Amino acid sequence: MNGKLNVSSSPHIRDKVTTSNIMLMVVIALLPATFFGIYNFRHENAWLLVVVTTGVAVLTEYLYEKLMKKPVTIRDFSAVVTGLLLALNLPPTLPLWMGALGSVFAILVVKQLFGGLGQNFMNPALGARCFLLISFTGRMTYFVYDGVTGATPLAELKAGATVNSMEMLVGTIRGTIGETSVLAIMLGAMFLLLMGIIDLRIPGTYLLTFVIFITLFGGHGFDPQYITAHLCGGGLMLGAWFMATDYVTSPITKGGQIVYGVCLGVLTGLFRLFGGSAEGVSYAIIISNLLVPLIEKVTLPKPFGKGGEK
Repeated sequence: MNGKLNVSSSPHIRDKVTTSNIMLMVVIALLPATFFGIYNFRHENAWLLVVVTTGVAVLTEYLYEKLMKKPVTIRDFSAVVTGLLLALNLPPTLPLWMGALGSVFAILVVKQLFGGLGQNFMNPALGARCFLLISFTGRMTYFVYDGVTGATPLAELKAGATVNSMEMLVGTIRGTIGETSVLAIMLGAMFLLLMGIIDLRIPGTYLLTFVIFITLFGGHGFDPQYITAHLCGGGLMLGAWFMATDYVTSPITKGGQIVYGVCLGVLTGLFRLFGGSAEGVSYAIIISNLLVPLIEKVTLPKPFGKGGEK
């Protein structure tokens, strides 16, 4: 044998897809919801909050890595995704400095202080949203549409009022910048599915479990209008397709992804039906993120040739 063998460490299965490719695809998929939210809340200048929140996220990552003398990773677009997702989870009237503070918290506290991309234990954007929600509850729950303030359709539904499911589907309602239009969100989700960035396992299990839960415990039985309103209301669709599927904070095993989706659906149902707030997606995803190590420990397949249980 005259030929030389190229010996390298694992992994031996490689792909041309990079982190920056994946993150760029996610940014593209978020554009329909982003543009619709900017147009929907144009009177509140939602575009400013989107620009500031995303820009501060990128700047925070750049400055931290420069100060810590680490390789600068802003070109992988992960900071852009974090800032953009955070902006889409904020009410359009939130002061710009609060959005900027949320971006600093997401990048610095949730992401970088735990080792950077791939090491964070929860979704940075949702961690920042919950931080802002706890710190500035009044401003984070102040919603307006077309100059008129009031409760979101999901809050009205929880109070027993009738809501317009078609308006919730299109997005001409009160809410955060990116959560209102289910059509825009699903357009981006379909793009991610077609590109192979995500699959149906986590979001499908999540939504199915949630529908079963509210059918059993919502007090309305299998009422299509009630179920549709819950699916279209709040951040359920945005969370299910864009945040619950985060590679870093979701299980890698197929069985674990199913268990993870079930946990998400049950927790969201519990928070929405029995909690003090009409929403619950953010907390459901964060709690499920914390359960991922345990889920993977239970669902991790045994290595080939390993002996039986003792």
